[in-house]
Order: sequence, then C-alpha cells, then structure tokens
Amino acid sequence: MKKAIVLLSGGLDSATCLAVAKDAGFECYTMSFDYGQRHRNELTASQLLSRSMGAKEHRVFEIDLRQWGGSALTDDSLDVPKEGVGKTVPVTYVPARNLVFLSLAASWGEVIGARDIFIGVNSIDYSNYPDCRAQFISSFAETARLGTCAVDDGWQWHIHTPLQNLSKADIIKLGSSLGVDYSLTTSCYDPDSEGRSCGKCDSCRLRHQGFIDSGIADPTSYVK
Repeated sequence: MKKAIVLLSGGLDSATCLAVAKDAGFECYTMSFDYGQRHRNELTASQLLSRSMGAKEHRVFEIDLRQWGGSALTDDSLDVPKEGVGKTVPVTYVPARNLVFLSLAASWGEVIGARDIFIGVNSIDYSNYPDCRAQFISSFAETARLGTCAVDDGWQWHIHTPLQNLSKADIIKLGSSLGVDYSLTTSCYDPDSEGRSCGKCDSCRLRHQGFIDSGIADPTSYVK
C-alpha cells in the first residue's frame, strides 16, 4: 500500500481530501499545524477526523507564525473581515503558509517513504489566496524534487489537489458520497469561546453556501 501525507486542517476541504486519498487506496499519514492561528479549535477537529477516518498516524507540527504576524489569523490586532467574500487577497491570507506546510510535508514524506501529498486547495470557491493556485502547486512539485533525494534517486513528488476545480457544493457532494462526517469539521476563522462558527467570515460564508447549493443539510453550529 502506497503511503501519502494528507494535510489535514480540520476543515471541510481537507477532510474531503483525506476521504479521496483513502478511497484511492493510500495509507494515510495526516499532518496538522499549530502555527499560532486564532482558530485553534481546528486542531481538535483534525485529530478527531484523523482518528475517525482511519489514518495510520497523525502529527501536529508546531511553528509560531505569530512571530511576525501579517494576517488576521496570526495577529490579534487585525480583525477578521466579515463583510463578504471580496475579489482581492484578504487579510486572512497567511503569508506563504502552504509553501511552508508543503515543505514540511515533503520532509516527513521523505522520512517515511511517502511520495504523494494531498492538499485541499481550490481555484473556484476560495478567498483569492495565491498559494491555492494550480501554478503554485505544479511549481512546488518540481522544487521539492530538486530539493530532496528525489533528484538523485530518480523519483517524483506527486502533489494531489483533487478539489482544485470543484465548487464548494461539489466538494460537499463528493465527501458525502465517501462518508465524510462534516459535523466533525470546522471552517470558521473567528469562532466564539464555545467553538461555534461566526457565520460571517469568508470561510463560513463559502461553507454555508456550499451546503445550500449541494442540497445537503449544514451540520455546523453557528453563533445565533
């Protein structure tokens, strides 16, 4: 059975990615990041998802991106926008986050013999993040090859983005068909002290509209 690293944030997209990787026959090793994000309840969700979906191993890697902030997710002086999804890169973008995460996934993958990495990036229902675009992913695969033993040993990295061209509704339909329990996931950038989703941030809006468009009931607990 081939091994795969699955980046698992605890959100809707990454949970669907894990289900896709499992369905494709991979032995899945899930990886989450405690990077100083304000929505740290996603770490609990990722652990629950990894366990319930039968991942071989789950790791939480600690890296403090609050050291320099630059994002509403890592700097409490910046507010999470709640006016609607815009057309420019929002302040919730964490500079180079997926570049860092994929690099660490490649490092772990090289140790355990995994040549495949799954990440739930998307080019349709997303918040204009540059590190979610297809050009970045294809470029990273070659960079990882050149920066690891792959370049000398003659193998390739395969960066799987099964959700790249799916709408949020299509992602939810796909995950539901594969048995994903979306009640275990969380997407909110600014949950309350009880872990309830705000319902107003970009991530909440995209998530809720996806459930509406899919015709599947939204199991999310929102602030009333």
